[in-house]
Amino acid sequence: MALPDTVSVPRRGPSDARSAAWLMGPAYLWLIITVLLPLAAMFYFSFLSDVPIAGRNWYTTFSNYEAFFQQEFYRTLMWRSLRLGAEVALWCFVIGFPCAYVLAKTIKGRWREALFLLVIIPFWSNALIRIFSWTMVLRGNGILERFLAWLIPGFGSLDLMFTYPAVVIGLVHSYLPYMILTCYISLQTIDDSLVDAARSLGASRLTVLRKVILPLAMPGIVAGAVLIFVPVIGSFMEPRILGGREGTFLGTVIEDQFTAVFNWPLGAALSFLLLACVLIIFAVFQPILRRAS
Repeated sequence: MALPDTVSVPRRGPSDARSAAWLMGPAYLWLIITVLLPLAAMFYFSFLSDVPIAGRNWYTTFSNYEAFFQQEFYRTLMWRSLRLGAEVALWCFVIGFPCAYVLAKTIKGRWREALFLLVIIPFWSNALIRIFSWTMVLRGNGILERFLAWLIPGFGSLDLMFTYPAVVIGLVHSYLPYMILTCYISLQTIDDSLVDAARSLGASRLTVLRKVILPLAMPGIVAGAVLIFVPVIGSFMEPRILGGREGTFLGTVIEDQFTAVFNWPLGAALSFLLLACVLIIFAVFQPILRRAS
């Protein structure tokens, strides 16, 4: 029997497009109301001299953006915030990737479920409770210092409170589950036969990790790093509570402008400059991120 020369492919009609539009409409409407409109309002405020409420005198100006480029203080805080985000993402990878590998490839059954529960427990507790719990651990004569003094007789004072490492520790604890979960998903998709084949060809464990596992797990690593880096550079609770004077970053200054100083235009301008800096970094590293994914 002769086969037809052409095969008809069903096409979506206008009714299918309208149905999809109706289904997606509420999601887009919610996105516009909760994200785009507040961002547009803050972007408008960033060009004002004062908040346009209560009969205040205001006018449009670029002085809020000029202050960032004229004052070295803000540029230093921008660099400190970006460095903090990179360090926290790196430490989350160093700690989280081995944990994700053990969960994905070593442990099976109920033990995996129990460890997963330990990973996601931080999501079930309030962020302030987690931060203030670290103050009892890191302060002078705290839990960690007493334990080290018991373990190592004559151990000196530790007193990590109100230091830069204390901020890093608190942020790593808060965002570590993101790295573990994203890496676990990527590692679960790696076929064990690829690892066995590499080992049968004489590759060492380090070579298998470097040539097989890490490249295949790179999408999860990149996703976890992005999920951590973006919120960390704008964080203000952990730096303010755990860092003290050493916890002054761009996020804490922005929070002060909105809550303490009531200088919303400057706070909005600094927020959009931070957003622009993140977008520039992603644009520069986009080829690397795309190749890694």
